[in-house]
Amino acid sequence: MSRNESPRTVAAVDLGSNSFHMLIARLDETGVRVLDRLREPVRLAAGLDAGGRITPEAAARALGCLARFGERLRELPPEQVRAVGTNTLRRAANAAEFRDAAERALGHAIEVISGVEEARLIYLGVHASSPPVAGRRLVVDIGGGSTEVILGEGPAILRAHSLFMGCVTWSERFFGDGITREAFRRAETAAELEIQPIAARLREIGWKSAAGASGTIAAIARLVARSEPRRRGVDLEALKTLRRRMIERAAAGKGPPRGVRAERAAVLPGGLAILVGLLRGLGVAALRPAPGALREGLLYDLAGRLRHEDVREATVDQMMQRFGVDREHALRVERTALALLEQAASSWRLEGRRARRMLAWAARLREIGLTVSFTGYHKHSAYLIGHGDLPGFTRDEQLELAAIIRAHRRRIPRAAFDGLGRKRAARALRLCVLLRLAARLRRSRSRDPLPELRLAVDGDSLRLGIPSGWLRDHPLVRADLENEARYLEAAGLRFEIETEDPS
Repeated sequence: MSRNESPRTVAAVDLGSNSFHMLIARLDETGVRVLDRLREPVRLAAGLDAGGRITPEAAARALGCLARFGERLRELPPEQVRAVGTNTLRRAANAAEFRDAAERALGHAIEVISGVEEARLIYLGVHASSPPVAGRRLVVDIGGGSTEVILGEGPAILRAHSLFMGCVTWSERFFGDGITREAFRRAETAAELEIQPIAARLREIGWKSAAGASGTIAAIARLVARSEPRRRGVDLEALKTLRRRMIERAAAGKGPPRGVRAERAAVLPGGLAILVGLLRGLGVAALRPAPGALREGLLYDLAGRLRHEDVREATVDQMMQRFGVDREHALRVERTALALLEQAASSWRLEGRRARRMLAWAARLREIGLTVSFTGYHKHSAYLIGHGDLPGFTRDEQLELAAIIRAHRRRIPRAAFDGLGRKRAARALRLCVLLRLAARLRRSRSRDPLPELRLAVDGDSLRLGIPSGWLRDHPLVRADLENEARYLEAAGLRFEIETEDPS
């Protein structure tokens, strides 16, 4: 952001499995300044029924919270707000239905992010809001439905893992019949088993310091500090002491320890057991609570995007390098696709940065599947994008990008767009058509410039004007475009080639 640019207010909304958080800040030449924080204990993960559906009661709590958040965000434009859903929205059977209602309540789009992307954002939040440390740092975050474990150095992430255990799910699974020594034994053992597949590699890489993010670890650290003010950080000895006190209080029929909110007390046993399992399984001597977490990471990631420092661009660039993409050719296809988009954007409602970015990324990544095989390479490319870990990309973005690339050559399988929802599927199909035309026009892989192209679109009809002389000199392109007309017709689209004589 330049010094002449006015400050901008931005907001990050974290739809966690236990609590919803909102962080509002202002960006200016000095950096990020927090203006407001809101938090509500929604307990979304605890509101899943036996079939994995969010119950009406849990949905009502969540939507009421989002409506209150939405009132605060009413004046902010969409590009200055990021709202993300985590573990519960990743696994709820009726997540799509709930998200539609949630977006209406909040007044902004809600992205569902993968566990690895959640881990990346958590690490970014810890790194950006903590004093710098020398050497590698281990970060753990115990959420309501998942636990993230990240190893990094400076701003760079070396390893990121998302584990299927959280303070809500562990409390329900192991402490439903009470807080006992046996319940803790079983919960801690289960946590150690969850961490076991990744523990050896993390220990092999090693770290200099360890930090714990989010509410569960912060609450545990406060309890430890209250009883042992001189202890630095949280270690196994302190956790065992806290565990013993929790068991004794439960046996005596006492409520939660002083300073612990009721909603936090309900999930604290599961969180404590997970933390013990993590420290044992990883061999962590001690960790300290970090001031930042997912919402801070969201905020700094959003600030980067607004300053044109988008991690997704770096991810695409790294994938092109990793899979040996012909960069010059990919960029020629991209430029052609974007030129066609410019002519179709208004009629097809594809204005704005989002459509341009999605089409550009698809053009750059469409050939990564060639490393597997030329035969069906578009399918291989789509699989790698849809199932890989793409830092910065949400799950929705990966699915849309995969769909565009899957359908960009040969027959257009409508099923490729089924999981996107009606509105996003229609947009993705249109972007796919533009990519198909660009790839056809650049089929020869020649560096020569293309002639002036005139694309007119109207609903499901397209007309491409090309100078007749150029088309006569490029019979392969002409044959490709004629074949394209048949493919598009089979998909319910009408495509005409209109030859134009120079005036």
